[in-house]
Amino acid sequence: MRKRCILLMSMLFTFPLFKSDAQDLQNYIGIKGGISIPNLTAGSNNPINTSFRSRLGPDAAIFWEQAIAPNFAIVPGIAYSSQGGKRNGYQAFPFPEEYAGFFPPGEVPEYLYANFDNEIKLDYLMLNVLARFNWHLGESSPVMLYAEVGPFAGYLITAKDVASGSGIVYKDAQMQEPLITSAISFNNTMDIKDQAHKGNVGVAGDVGVAYYFPSGKIFIEAGGNYGMLNIQKDPANGKNGIGALIGRVGYAFSLGRGY
Repeated sequence: MRKRCILLMSMLFTFPLFKSDAQDLQNYIGIKGGISIPNLTAGSNNPINTSFRSRLGPDAAIFWEQAIAPNFAIVPGIAYSSQGGKRNGYQAFPFPEEYAGFFPPGEVPEYLYANFDNEIKLDYLMLNVLARFNWHLGESSPVMLYAEVGPFAGYLITAKDVASGSGIVYKDAQMQEPLITSAISFNNTMDIKDQAHKGNVGVAGDVGVAYYFPSGKIFIEAGGNYGMLNIQKDPANGKNGIGALIGRVGYAFSLGRGY
């Protein structure tokens, strides 16, 4: 009887350790999705690529988590990422050729100005490889904190310039010289994919909390990405970089012990 009690006590005290180790040693395949809050960073003083604010878009990913060592894993994945930004209000836009008749030869301005809404919508597929570090909230706890960071390579799927609203067109940024005294409509959607580089590279990262089950884990995380390259092919269109803050929830299925 005494031996049985000792064995039972030993199992009770060592079970949390086994549970913790089992979590560390698992490989997973998972899905996650949420909201992307992207913005376009300006790399020049060109008036058509400054003053962008954040927009909202979807974000989704699939990933593989390969355990390498206790509390450490490599996480390759592929994500659909919304990028871009928006500007609302008085802003510059490239001079349209159809307005050339309003100016004498040699006096055509580079930009015109008007009050309207403009949103740049960029969609990327991003391949990333992240290094993940895990921290247990107690040896017997099913809850774990994690942080991950690593490089990504992105491929541009779609690029749209969506304008809306109506307003008077001005020659100057101070709204002193109207070109046309009546308001015109700016409602239009342009495909600008041919004006943008198809690829980008950068850094991505997340921090999150996961709850473990025998068959997998659920998690919630916040993170972001930042592109290193300008998106425009032609410097005349300005210099902007991509980047986003991201919030996601997800589930990962256990594939058994790793390494």
